[in-house]
Amino acid sequence: MDKHLHTATKTARQRPVKLDHHDSVRSHVREQVSSEVARLERRIETLRLTRGPHAEIMISAYQRMLDRKKGFLLNWDLRDGGY
Repeated sequence: MDKHLHTATKTARQRPVKLDHHDSVRSHVREQVSSEVARLERRIETLRLTRGPHAEIMISAYQRMLDRKKGFLLNWDLRDGGY
């Protein structure tokens, strides 16, 4: 058993897997991050309408998160055309 584990580990070191090259992984990541972007956009819009005492701070934080997620999608060429 230990010999098999050692061989599998050695093989993995020789052939690194690049997950971003697999369509199914890219599709899953695109769907996940795109849904997070949509959720953040809805939260920002809700905060703009309610105008609570800390709304501006929360909007700013959500906007930074939103910008980073959109940047990630752009950098990895995962845009879905929604924005």
